[in-house]
Amino acid sequence: MRVVIAEDAALLREGLIRLLEDRGHRVCAAVADGESLLAAVAEHNAAGCGPDVCVVDIRMPPTHTDEGLRAALALRRDFPGTGVLVFSQYIETSYSAQLLEGGAAGVGYLLKDRVANVAEFAAALERVAGGGTALDPEVVSQLFRASRKRGGLDTLTPRERQVLALMAEGRSNAGIAAELVVSGGAVEKHVASIFGKLGLPPDDNDNRRVLAVLRLLGA
Repeated sequence: MRVVIAEDAALLREGLIRLLEDRGHRVCAAVADGESLLAAVAEHNAAGCGPDVCVVDIRMPPTHTDEGLRAALALRRDFPGTGVLVFSQYIETSYSAQLLEGGAAGVGYLLKDRVANVAEFAAALERVAGGGTALDPEVVSQLFRASRKRGGLDTLTPRERQVLALMAEGRSNAGIAAELVVSGGAVEKHVASIFGKLGLPPDDNDNRRVLAVLRLLGA
């Protein structure tokens, strides 16, 4: 993969570079603020070698509030073919909702602690680069708690909620089956039931897994 990194902490930025290059990926640029991120992506796209995915810290200079989020939203708007995986030190579900507005393909939201699990981080990055979704399990848990308070997703069984949560994390059916220790056929039945209850009929133009995750956010 071709990757651009936007992280103002030099130690973490260098660590990410080493981690990705050790796994055979190419880091096209590594910058410390949102403006430099957008400039780097635009430059590489103009040269015909745009990144497959960007890793973006939400809080960067100058104010360390939401500069990274705003840059990520600009990337989603201006370079829709580029995946965006954002990092945060804290769980901020409103940020994940903003990122997923208009479609969840090629979007990820992870807590920075998740980088410690190299295999998990790399898998999430690859899913996002491939047009999938990767939400941190802690973010998903908060979304479900908020959904229950508002009465959303009431028609889903407890097991179906588990399956939808794992879908939101970006797990495949096989990954869900392994996590829940059930058969692949059982997962397929749960997924089909979720789609039915959420009113998501088959459609070649839409990714129903992504739409189901958006329903979770909307709830």
